[in-house]
Amino acid sequence: MDRTPGPSVRLRLTLSYAGFLVLAGVLLLAAVWAFLLRHVPDRAMLINPGDDELTNGVFPIRSVLLDVFAPRAAAVLAFLLLFGLLGGWILAGRMLAPLTRITDATRTAATGSLSHRIRLPGRKDEFRELADAFDAMLARLEAHVAEQRRFAANASHELRTPLAVSKALLDVARTDPDHDTGELLDRLHAVNTRAIDLTEALLLISRAEQRSFTRERVDLSLMAEEAAETLLPLAEKHGVTVETCGDIAPTAGSRALLLQLTMNLVHNAIVHNLPGQGAVRVNTGLGPGTVVLTVENTGEKLAPQLTSTLTEPFRRGTERVRTDHAGVGLGLAIVKTITHAHDGTLTIAPRPAGGIRVTVELPAATADPRPGH
Repeated sequence: MDRTPGPSVRLRLTLSYAGFLVLAGVLLLAAVWAFLLRHVPDRAMLINPGDDELTNGVFPIRSVLLDVFAPRAAAVLAFLLLFGLLGGWILAGRMLAPLTRITDATRTAATGSLSHRIRLPGRKDEFRELADAFDAMLARLEAHVAEQRRFAANASHELRTPLAVSKALLDVARTDPDHDTGELLDRLHAVNTRAIDLTEALLLISRAEQRSFTRERVDLSLMAEEAAETLLPLAEKHGVTVETCGDIAPTAGSRALLLQLTMNLVHNAIVHNLPGQGAVRVNTGLGPGTVVLTVENTGEKLAPQLTSTLTEPFRRGTERVRTDHAGVGLGLAIVKTITHAHDGTLTIAPRPAGGIRVTVELPAATADPRPGH
């Protein structure tokens, strides 16, 4: 935004300091003059008048006092003005020095360099609180930008793979007319389906991050029952039992996104499980001002270091049990994004007996959930 140039803050503070000092001097001199007028008589009689200016031995004290007081008062005010301007300029510079560092850091960040930090020394005050808040914001921005760059690179790589496979299949079909067309079409269909699933997952993450959805009252217990019922054929195929239980858990949010969140959690718990003898437990409950959705499954024992990385995009948990359903690597990343979009928290912890426990905690619904933007 173009703005009309104006006086600097330092100059305005200097003028303010000097003006206040001169005003204080004027008030002080006025008080002294009022004191003198109250206690000094207008005229005085001299016993032995020896000056021709005296009339009948009467001396005009106030008139002479004013002649003496006025120039000295003017000199004092001039000194106070100069002292106020000089001292105010120095003090304003010292007071605004932290603000200059913050401004320089802001300009550096505006050029794209997010690694710079102010690290303002000294005790805690308003400027240091502002600097610390700015440093924290830069740290979050740097982490977010780095995550977005990794996400973009991974997404490009993941999208490139099915496109490259499709191109290779088409090249084979063009150079080998006698190749089995049915097999080629099946492989192209599978590759194209994977590309579509990946694209839809990316769009879902983008929609959740922008919070472009209307909030309504949603019961997580109903979401859990619907997800379990929808994925029951997949669970039977893998020999996994799914159990749902818990209390009514009303929250405010997007029904479609929260259903997607629950579906992803239950789906991951089914496909990353013990083959033929696994179990999945879905539970909903109430906390102090929150609702809780917990999904846990059986499986191999996992290290805490591994579980902390499972929400990273395109992280498929290569150390978990292999299945024939690789997915697109965005299941828990979508869960994390939807959770944060609903102002909730996501916790993933390994179970001592094997498998993981995923807990989603969301704010409990109010009587009138306000629309999200």
